Amino acid sequence: MGYGIPPLWGSGMRKFYRLSFHRRKWLLVTFQVFLKIVFQMSIPSLQHPGPAPDLPGASPPFSANRGKLLLAIESSCDETAAAVIDRDRNVLSNVVATQHELHERFGGVVPEIASRAHLERILPVIDEALRNANANLTDLEAVAVATHPGLVGSLLVGLTAAKTLALVLNIPLLSINHIEAHIYACRMMAGRDVFPAVGFVVSGGHSNLYDCRSPVEFELLGSTTDDAAGEAFDKVAQILGLEYPGGPLIEKIAAQGNPSAVSFPRTFLNQSRLDFSFSGLKTAVLYAAKGTPGSRTPPVPLTPKRVADLAASFQAAVIDILVGKCDQALTQTGRKTLLVGGGVAANSTFRQRLADLARKRNVEMIVAAKEYCTDNAAMGALGWELLERGITSPLDLDVKPGLVRKRPVETDRSQG
Repeated sequence: MGYGIPPLWGSGMRKFYRLSFHRRKWLLVTFQVFLKIVFQMSIPSLQHPGPAPDLPGASPPFSANRGKLLLAIESSCDETAAAVIDRDRNVLSNVVATQHELHERFGGVVPEIASRAHLERILPVIDEALRNANANLTDLEAVAVATHPGLVGSLLVGLTAAKTLALVLNIPLLSINHIEAHIYACRMMAGRDVFPAVGFVVSGGHSNLYDCRSPVEFELLGSTTDDAAGEAFDKVAQILGLEYPGGPLIEKIAAQGNPSAVSFPRTFLNQSRLDFSFSGLKTAVLYAAKGTPGSRTPPVPLTPKRVADLAASFQAAVIDILVGKCDQALTQTGRKTLLVGGGVAANSTFRQRLADLARKRNVEMIVAAKEYCTDNAAMGALGWELLERGITSPLDLDVKPGLVRKRPVETDRSQG
């Protein structure tokens, strides 16, 4: 008797090869992650009977909620992260594996490279998070994972790992909105309930304002119409000959420059709409640095002083826009609390301007701790809010890649 392909398997393979190459590739990637996790679940190093003495960092003490822990996984872009958080929102461990060195020469994140790096790092990162928390897999009550927004391949790696753990351990699976988690990092900073509030996420992919009625009820008030603030920092850094990521370098160099040296545009600043646009500002920096196309006037040489002045003037324009829109959002919503998160929120000048705004308006302002501004898994503590409200996800949960943007209001053309 021959060894022919079973009918079900053959049918499945025919369907598989009718899929696009991109889809076939990611099905194979996710299946590979599934097999790796199932295989390594039987390896003693993943069972963690005690702390790992050779790993850096002392394990924090357990709270009264030992045995009731949440594992959070983050892989939406170019950081592979895992954290263990107890029900009191104490972060017992927070492990982040960055990929900056992989993307630096490209001046930005390359999705294919990012997803391959996640595949290599996801299990070691989860393993180290559990070890650093002195936790056992049986201590987990649920697993939370960022499923949207983000890069499709990156999200799939994290989701597949979380699904497998949820299935094998028979614990709830929680779907985390990456952007809302950035705002929830402010609740982690405060150590108490901070809602309702105006929430503001300023990162590489997003510049979004929200009316946050509760930890799980967010209404998008406004967003960027093109580049996000963090993306503009990276692109301007490239124009000025600086390395990636550009935000920290521009902040450092701007401290040596004159923020009034060049008058750059502040798009939408004087309009009531709560939206942002940074592409025009980026182009203005390009022309100031390289010269205006068709102009007979040569550009000012990019001396270190000129670079510092351009960086300072650009940063001042961005911060004016961001703070101005926060002011408008507080006025329009009537909220008395402002929560700010995302990578750009680590900028010291921006944080100071926000503090000045809060004093002027007599509102409470909470900015996420700097270690929780960039992508991390500790902000996945938002999963506890979902679990306590009974909001869990099925195992056929899928990712929702892309960016979060507010759709423009369509006008009724029939009225002329």
